[in-house]
Amino acid sequence: MSSAASPAGNAFLKNRWTQLFIGIACMALVANLQYAWTLFVIPMKTQNLWTGAAVQLAFSIFILVETWLVPIEGWLVDRFGPRPVVMCGAAFVALSWVLDSFATTLPMLYTASVIAGLGAGCVYGTCVGNALKWFPDRRGLAAGLTAAGFGAGAALTVIPIANMIHDSGYRQTFFVFGVIQGVAIFILSIALIRPNPGPGIKPVARVVTSKVDYTPRQMVKTPLFWMIYLLFVLVAAGGLIATAQLGPIAKSFGFAKLPVQFFGATLPLLTLALSIDNLLNGLTRPICGLLSDKIGRENTMLIVFVGEGLALLGMNAFGHDPYAFLIFAPLIFLCWGEIFSIFPAICADTFGSKYAASNAGTLYTAKGTASLLVPIASLLAAGGSWEHVLIASAVVSIIAGLSAKFILAPMRKHRFAATSNEVAPAMQTQ
Repeated sequence: MSSAASPAGNAFLKNRWTQLFIGIACMALVANLQYAWTLFVIPMKTQNLWTGAAVQLAFSIFILVETWLVPIEGWLVDRFGPRPVVMCGAAFVALSWVLDSFATTLPMLYTASVIAGLGAGCVYGTCVGNALKWFPDRRGLAAGLTAAGFGAGAALTVIPIANMIHDSGYRQTFFVFGVIQGVAIFILSIALIRPNPGPGIKPVARVVTSKVDYTPRQMVKTPLFWMIYLLFVLVAAGGLIATAQLGPIAKSFGFAKLPVQFFGATLPLLTLALSIDNLLNGLTRPICGLLSDKIGRENTMLIVFVGEGLALLGMNAFGHDPYAFLIFAPLIFLCWGEIFSIFPAICADTFGSKYAASNAGTLYTAKGTASLLVPIASLLAAGGSWEHVLIASAVVSIIAGLSAKFILAPMRKHRFAATSNEVAPAMQTQ
């Protein structure tokens, strides 16, 4: 463990593990903007007489803004440090859900989605970029733990949010949780400092990294970047569809509100599924990040991407049974969430640490590109059948896994061999 050399803050705040924990906490507090969304979809449709596609367009707008502006937010972090960017993000997070609580028209809903995307992007891009810089020796693990906050954070609040929606309505729920989340992120942001991992910290032996720091402009000129980007889009699409549509899928299967006994408590099946999904979605990120540090990025991609495809096929074949639904829905999230640790790590490995926040942010726009498929999925399932959506998502995920192993890995190996003067074999942490 190493402490940062920054003069800001006391020794505790300078510790890189402390900074990592703060980033994880911020990510957990912003997670509901994406992962609790599905709980609000049906109440908004019912109360406002909106169509499912119209409501889910707000989700796509959120994802697009969150992802496609992260390169700018990452540049601001690289230039001004993490604190002011996360502070602004906290304000946007609170404002977005407060606006949602008052939205009576679709333009108001879409405006709130833009603001929510700005808030989530400021927090997400900053915290992941910080993790990559603080931990050049454990990029997969650090990015995974940070992303786990975003994946598993909503698991802590899914039940309270669902209960408040049921008891007090979705508008009050938006307002109360929006304020709580925004204020908490702002307080935590005060403790953030610039990354400075200290001397002698180098990547683990299994990972080969570039000694040259590529700017985002230089990075996007390489075919290797676009191959990584394509794989990100393919895998993210299936997971985003499941994230946004899990509630409607459960409703169309006829058991969204089916009471289920779980450790002595009785919960609606959808609420229980979402809690388990979000927990596994978070746990997979550090686990697979650590695994990728040990066995290599592409090998890990092959295992989990194919696993996601098989889980989607299982959902299609057996998901009409409520207990099978409770098995395959979590498996989808278990095999999907790791993309948010593996892809930032492989990006920093390939293109350097100095511009890690802006480079990872540029790659993260692939999530926004993938989100464009979410409303299309709603239209394809307009007749009540999710078969074509689930099968198509499974096929592209399996293709992505095979491509990572048999296309991306040789491309990276060839590039490193051709530019050996820019690349040095990684060494164990001293």
